[in-house]
Amino acid sequence: MDCQVRLATIDDAAAISHVVISALRESNAQDYSPDVIARVEQGFSAQGIIQLMMQRRVYVASVDQRVVATASLDGDVVRSVFVDPQYQGAGIGRQLMAVIHSAAHELGLDVLRVPSSITAEGFYASLGFRKVRDEFHGAERTIVMQRVLRQ
Repeated sequence: MDCQVRLATIDDAAAISHVVISALRESNAQDYSPDVIARVEQGFSAQGIIQLMMQRRVYVASVDQRVVATASLDGDVVRSVFVDPQYQGAGIGRQLMAVIHSAAHELGLDVLRVPSSITAEGFYASLGFRKVRDEFHGAERTIVMQRVLRQ
């Protein structure tokens, strides 16, 4: 599968929103209640995505010019890593994280942190991230993880 990773543009906002909401509803819904999923979805409308683009580096992965995944870098924090459920397990998330890792090196970061969902904890662990602590936002459990890039 030929996958291209690039910085997102405003024209990608609707497609990113679709990927995020699909992943939340199909993948994350296995680990979170419907009310948590609905609350998280609210921040990922196309307009919400445009707001995020103004605050952080947002990347997309596309297959045949179709956006199928997204991830972003906000300082030393990896955020909003989502892969369309139809493409999960194909290595696209790993490709996105490789680009994030490269950007972190270019920025001279020593550590990358990620607030992981329960759903993605194993994925991040497979990339060398280690659990630091749990955080709770109401019924939503987030696992704060980090990866040391250089000592």
